[in-house]
Amino acid sequence: MNKLFIAVLVLLLAGCGDKPAPKVEKKAPEAKVESKPVEIPKVEAPKPDPNKVLAQKVKRALEDEAKIQAAAIDVTAKEGAVTLWGTAASEGEKRRAAQAAAKVEGVKSVDNRIQVVRGS
Repeated sequence: MNKLFIAVLVLLLAGCGDKPAPKVEKKAPEAKVESKPVEIPKVEAPKPDPNKVLAQKVKRALEDEAKIQAAAIDVTAKEGAVTLWGTAASEGEKRRAAQAAAKVEGVKSVDNRIQVVRGS
């Protein structure tokens, strides 16, 4: 039985030995593609909205005034016309807010809609 096993093993090993090399397929040469430089259109950065910029300047001016509670005041602007919204603790604070807004460069008019609310 050992001889038979060895004989089968030798035949199996002999059959596994020399395999033909796999066929290598030759690829056709790649076609050359001429590339032209692509023009990338120049994109300009968006310009800031002048109304928002003016409103921000007025808001900063209000924040710089010590006797104005600027956190209670909102500012909108349209073509130089500024509107103040919100609350003030006194008529004096309301008046000071309008004066501070009027001093900002670019402000043509001030519509003061601030409401005086005692204790605000």
